[in-house]
Amino acid sequence: MRLTGRPSITRRLTLLFVIASSAVLLALGLVIASSVEQHFEDLDMEVLSGKMELTSHALAALKTPGDLEQLTLQLDHSLVGHHGLEVLVIGANRAVLFATPNAGFAPDLIQASAQHKALHPQLWTLGAQTYRGIAAEVATGIGGQSRVTVAVATDIAHHQIYMRSFLQTLWLFVAGAAALTGVLGWIVARRGLAPLRAMREQAQVVTAQQLSQRLPVESVPLELAELAQSLNDMLARLEEAFRRLSDFSSDIAHELRTPVSNLMTQTQVALSRARDADGYRSILESNAEEFEHMASMISDMLLLAKAENGLVVPSRETLQLANEVRALFDYYDAVAEDKRIELTLEGDCEISADRLMLRRALGNLLSNAVRHASAGSTVRVQISVSADQVGIAMENQGDTIAQEFLERVFDRFFRVDPSRQRASEGTGLGLAITRSIVLAHGGSIAVTSDAGLTRFTISLPR
Repeated sequence: MRLTGRPSITRRLTLLFVIASSAVLLALGLVIASSVEQHFEDLDMEVLSGKMELTSHALAALKTPGDLEQLTLQLDHSLVGHHGLEVLVIGANRAVLFATPNAGFAPDLIQASAQHKALHPQLWTLGAQTYRGIAAEVATGIGGQSRVTVAVATDIAHHQIYMRSFLQTLWLFVAGAAALTGVLGWIVARRGLAPLRAMREQAQVVTAQQLSQRLPVESVPLELAELAQSLNDMLARLEEAFRRLSDFSSDIAHELRTPVSNLMTQTQVALSRARDADGYRSILESNAEEFEHMASMISDMLLLAKAENGLVVPSRETLQLANEVRALFDYYDAVAEDKRIELTLEGDCEISADRLMLRRALGNLLSNAVRHASAGSTVRVQISVSADQVGIAMENQGDTIAQEFLERVFDRFFRVDPSRQRASEGTGLGLAITRSIVLAHGGSIAVTSDAGLTRFTISLPR
């Protein structure tokens, strides 16, 4: 199934590349533009400050009002060759003492600038022209007219034209760089995510028949190695679960085939000819035994299914272990006596557990021990206590279980000797149920077999 309508990692990475590169280029462009603008302002201020100093020196040299004509001539000569440079001198009562041809600035604006922002660069607009200028109050040598206001400004039209062209080029460059970064980012992202696509292709090979496939952890980048290892661990768990499910399905089919076959055969024989009541009763009794066996097997399988899914929750109560074991001894005493087997118990301890579940687990072990014990031997149960554990050991003398079978004795339907008759072996689920009950109580179970002595050991938390 293809997933559409969702942004891919490649698209996201490409978009992030474009955004990041565009932001960096824009920031760099703004810094450069600001630096260029500051450079132009510094150049203008150098000229404006020089002309302000020249005008201030000329005004300070005046002695009489008649010297103003000489000042006008002097300033005109000093401004020769300075195109776009304007000078305005305003006296008392806002009278214009000197003004270049284009210095039509409003006297109020000039005087306000001289009072509040003396010698600070400002932008003044005159018609369609923009000027950068400075203004200041300057002292003169004329008696009765001690101070005048001087404004010096320069036309910055050529600066503005340059900055507009520069910004336009900058935006075009940023747009082109963003597009190029998008293409390069897409290529880089595609190449960088190639291991993910390889992992996807390898994962698609995994099927129910090929769960042994694994992802190559060594050939993927370090950032994906943990993901590949986690997927491999998941595949290993799935393979194990599928194997156990397949074995279980095969085992249950095999186990149910015999009673179902017996039921079908007996029923067909019963229907083959007319029988008396005793004959039908005998067949029904035999069928009832098969049904009981199947019902017991189904009940045990349901218990195991619940246990494997964590649905078996013990209802705990305080128990005396010795009393529970003695009760089981009373139940199996007749069977043990027939085989001349002695049942012995050592030790005692209080434990918090589910009485019925614990009895079933211990009963399965005791039944197994009595069934496989040699005639005239002893089945021994030992209860031991440590700081945080209670140990229950059950041992019997009999045939030694081969080492390769010890790890499988708790598997469902497993029998050490497959040739044994089903009737003498129960459902083949007893030890599997025992292990599930012990695990549900937070404990563990193990088995050893050596020199004819088989020993099952249960460890439960106190």
